[in-house]
Formats: sequence, C-alpha cells, structure tokens
Amino acid sequence: MSRGIVPKTKPRTALVVDDEALIRWSLSEGLTDAGWTVRQAATGAEARAEVRSLRGQPFVIVLDLRLPDVADHSLIRELRAARPDVPMIVMTAHGTPEDAKQALAAGVVSFVGKPFDVVEIVALVDAAVAPLD
Repeated sequence: MSRGIVPKTKPRTALVVDDEALIRWSLSEGLTDAGWTVRQAATGAEARAEVRSLRGQPFVIVLDLRLPDVADHSLIRELRAARPDVPMIVMTAHGTPEDAKQALAAGVVSFVGKPFDVVEIVALVDAAVAPLD
C-alpha cells in the first residue's frame, strides 16, 4: 500500500443521540449485541462534541429530530456539513411528511417514526454501511 493512502474502513461505531434515556439504552443494547461500539449523546451540544471527538473515524449517527436544545433540522444540516461521509438515520415521534422530505434532502439515509422496533434500527444501521463493503 502506498504511503498516504488511508483504506476506507467499514464503520463499527454508532453515535446514538436522543434525550430519552430509555431510548438511548435500548438502542445501545441492540447495537452492542449486533457488534457495534456505541457512543451516546442526550442533546445537540453533546452530539456536536461526540462528532468532534470522532474526527477521522468512520461511524454512523442515529439522531432524534427533536432534542431539548434543537427542535428543527439545523443539527442535521450542521452534522452533515461537518461529516458528509457519515451515514445518518433520523427518528422522531412527531415527524411530518415535510420533516421526512427535508431530512432526506439533507442526506439522511433513513427517516423513522417512533415508536420503532430496535431490531429495525439495527438493520437500518447495518444497511447504512453496506455500500462500504
């Protein structure tokens, strides 16, 4: 391998961002059982810090659309701008078709309503990195 060329590696780290502790826990358990390393954040500010700390590493984001400090699509746009290479799955309990349209237009790979099945989210996370195989 030539020096300076970094191989594209398949992410095995997931960042779960949700203000509800039970949702963070259940997704973390499901993803861990599926072989993922999980990091967690409860707010937009914590999500930004986690993304900065993962600089240069491949990962996947599972993000709640509405957080205590962010209740619009601005965090999606900000995280996509900071890390356009990172697949993002957005979930929400109060989404509209317009929310889904905006999220998908911003580059989100999946938009999921709550409640959801943890197995479904794990499958979506796995599918989000499948093109990197």
